[in-house]
Amino acid sequence: MASELFNRRDVLAYFIVAAIGASLQLVAGSILQDWFQLTYEEALFVGYVIAFVVGFVLTKLFAFNAKNSAQTNREAIKFTLVSILSCLITVYGSVWLYNYSVSLGEPITVVVPFSVKEVNVNKLASQIAGMGASFLNNYVLHKQFTFRHTGFYEKLKKMLNL
Repeated sequence: MASELFNRRDVLAYFIVAAIGASLQLVAGSILQDWFQLTYEEALFVGYVIAFVVGFVLTKLFAFNAKNSAQTNREAIKFTLVSILSCLITVYGSVWLYNYSVSLGEPITVVVPFSVKEVNVNKLASQIAGMGASFLNNYVLHKQFTFRHTGFYEKLKKMLNL
């Protein structure tokens, strides 16, 4: 089971897709905090939502052999459910880690070489750790739930009378 769950091709494809989403989330969060004065938590959330849309499309096309399935609506609903849990892990896990790191001492900031951009290392490290935990959650749930026929979608439709 473990070798089937963590086969090299799926892990690599999903890692590349997740890296694109994580990069987008990091850049969006940084811009949102700098340009629009959003809080760290708000920027994490909005960055996650932006990465969510891109993530579904890329995951559908490149990971888990789901490109040719005719179940896009079903997969989108299941992807959204998994992503809600992942969003909670990313946002609140990162905020908790950041608050914890700041409680231990002063925040660490560095200036990006040849620029005026200041980077809060505590926020960056906390966000990367939160996204890492989210990545593990997403990989397992997307592989075992989102892009696999489980009968959940039919039960949900019946429960909602659709």
